[in-house]
Amino acid sequence: MNMPLAAHFASIPRLLDVRDEFPGVPADWAYLDAAATAQKPRAVIEAISRAYGEDYATVHRGVYSRSARMTEAYEAARDAVARFINGKPSETVFVRGATEAINLVAQSWGNACIGSGDRILLSRLEHHSNIVPWRMLADRTGAEIDVAPLTADGRIDEAALIALIGPQTRLVAIAHVSNVLGGIADIARIAVAAHAVGAKLLVDGCQAAPRLAIDVKALGCDFYTFSAHKLYGPTGIGILWARADILDAMPPWQGGGAMIDEVAFEGVTYASAPQRFEAGTPHIVGAVGLHVAIDWVNSIGIEAIDAHERALTAIARSEIARLDGVRLFGPDDSAGIISFAVGDVHPHDVATILDEGGVAIRAGHHCAQPLMQWLGVPATARASFSAHSNEADIDRLVKGIKRTQRIFG
Repeated sequence: MNMPLAAHFASIPRLLDVRDEFPGVPADWAYLDAAATAQKPRAVIEAISRAYGEDYATVHRGVYSRSARMTEAYEAARDAVARFINGKPSETVFVRGATEAINLVAQSWGNACIGSGDRILLSRLEHHSNIVPWRMLADRTGAEIDVAPLTADGRIDEAALIALIGPQTRLVAIAHVSNVLGGIADIARIAVAAHAVGAKLLVDGCQAAPRLAIDVKALGCDFYTFSAHKLYGPTGIGILWARADILDAMPPWQGGGAMIDEVAFEGVTYASAPQRFEAGTPHIVGAVGLHVAIDWVNSIGIEAIDAHERALTAIARSEIARLDGVRLFGPDDSAGIISFAVGDVHPHDVATILDEGGVAIRAGHHCAQPLMQWLGVPATARASFSAHSNEADIDRLVKGIKRTQRIFG
């Protein structure tokens, strides 16, 4: 590198060093795949172990004391999630992840509220999980899908998106932060435009929740989703938040225990939201782990994590841009995510060579094939930062890219 990385950091407020809180990230390994899934701090791992061990019991059913305590812990996790996004516990549904949350909305609210001739508005950069459920709904109902274009640097073209919102638009569904390019959407602005025609707004917050302060009331959205495993929590659990009036009117989408009031062969009455959408035994330990993950993030400060990641991203983009033959994608101020291509080397080869040097990145289409088509590539290499990332990780990344160039000439 032309300049020691430490010099880049001289005037940047630094996040406290938290690397030693992540037992899965040794000092000599650059884990740069947080956009796919985050490593877990020790506090989360230990909480999960306790929850599966001396604290374990079912919830909402047992009258014995441990079951009561676990029920309290499970519902305390719901309260913590609600506070984290400035919602209410009664508006917060536990699901397996954002994918399930979006499918829930599509199959419950969508089946009830969208019909032939209605329009669903997406953007070109959406994750498949925010495309496929709406394509399936459109195929079932005869609705049409509109797609908002992107700006030259890979952001949602918000002016063009707003221009596409019309009287037949029933739903706008967009990513808060792109999982490929890291651009941030102006959710509040889009919400105003959607509501002006009576449309609802769903936000995929998977990449936003680990790095941005989320206030669903200020954003003005109708649905907000995210997955715990990207927020330093466990896999298998996520969140659907929805405005109370919308959630209360939505029919259940799965049947079973816990989501009912009374059951008879002649008819069934259902529990109120959010329990109506949580059929069966829930991911109890996942909720406990998510609660601890949120507490951990709050102890560091989401603003501090965001500032740390943005600083690393800016430095990494600057260093990568110095390399001949390397193409950077996305906006310069992307939020913790960098996609790039090394000449005509396939991203899988780039990732393999980087792995040999102790650098873990993602390579592929990142579940965003329409975006890859827009970029004109079959895939990209993607590095994504998190709270434990540091300048040494960037050093390893850049050295690995240079080694890739030498190997492939």
